[in-house]
Amino acid sequence: MTWDTDNLADGPLPLWVQIADRLRVAIAGGEFRPGDALPSEARLNERFGVSRTTARASLDRLEHEGLIRRRSGKGSIVMSPRVEQPLNLLASFSEDMRRRGLEPAYATHEADYAPASQEVAEAFDIEIGAPAFRIIRLLKADGEPMAMSESWLSPAVLDASAPPQAKDLDSSSLYAWLEKHRNAKIVGGHEFIEAAKATRRLAEHLAIAAGAPLLVARRRSHTADGAPIEYAIVHYRADRYRFRVDLVR
Repeated sequence: MTWDTDNLADGPLPLWVQIADRLRVAIAGGEFRPGDALPSEARLNERFGVSRTTARASLDRLEHEGLIRRRSGKGSIVMSPRVEQPLNLLASFSEDMRRRGLEPAYATHEADYAPASQEVAEAFDIEIGAPAFRIIRLLKADGEPMAMSESWLSPAVLDASAPPQAKDLDSSSLYAWLEKHRNAKIVGGHEFIEAAKATRRLAEHLAIAAGAPLLVARRRSHTADGAPIEYAIVHYRADRYRFRVDLVR
């Protein structure tokens, strides 16, 4: 059954919910693929004899769920499925993406020493303003921007050794580089997640509108002996990424 085969049913279920359910099933079934435009409000009005307000409510629900993006002049565009990250799993971005069948890629914007901010200094137990190696990278999946990452490496990890170069960071995982070149394996960490709005600069990098919702993860990772190795601040696109918590009782 396609989305418009049958008429809406009389009953307690609101009409806008029924329309949203049909379009959601059509998206899941591949009738509408990422990049396709859903039927317009006018088309929904014509097919089901509903008001413009009802049609708009159904599309608003799908946008709230992250299934579509409303674009002026282009309509309601189907989005690619969100990447889901379990909160209890610590993995590099490349490991995470490949596990989902996506091809990871990186674009390094900066890889150099910088004065440690207060939160970085607290994470590594160093003085505020002390030099620490900072890496700013755009993280992509199948060529689409997913997140902007700001990673700091503990001075104790690099010591006097040469830090990673941009070409190293563009071609592979930072975790893999640390394990190969510094024999430093990340085995655990603590992460805090909060909501934010995209600044104009972040919006340009992530190909979203300024003010669009973001998920911000602040993570302190450590080695088997508990020594801090990385402090990361990652801004994820909320329309392409979500975190999952598995609960037990």
